[in-house]
Amino acid sequence: MQADSGEDAITGINITPLVDVVLVVLIIFMATAPMIARRALKVDLPKASKSDKVATEALPITLDGSRRLAIGGRSVSLDELRKLLAAAVAARPDQAVTLSADQALAYGEVAELLDAVRSAGVRKVGLEVRRK
Repeated sequence: MQADSGEDAITGINITPLVDVVLVVLIIFMATAPMIARRALKVDLPKASKSDKVATEALPITLDGSRRLAIGGRSVSLDELRKLLAAAVAARPDQAVTLSADQALAYGEVAELLDAVRSAGVRKVGLEVRRK
């Protein structure tokens, strides 16, 4: 005969702490992924003595020294960029854009890119610079 002590052995595994840890790691990756993707293209930004932080969520557009164009870390052509920006402006008329261009590029190339962005309907354009 066995005496019933009223306590049963724990036979299951409590996965609540595991789920908590996985969710925290997921949140960390979600927060840092845009920063990692943004620096996928090496862009030597020009320096400025004054610069402001971007106050809104802006689409990052990058033109690197070898004239590769990317929006949000994804390589695109100039025509694709116009189409993507036009769709973004149609969905959200106050869509902002941050333009990062390598300082070694000719002024005309950056002006052409800026013209393409403006012709897609974007009215809020920020130029990214690096502090001195």
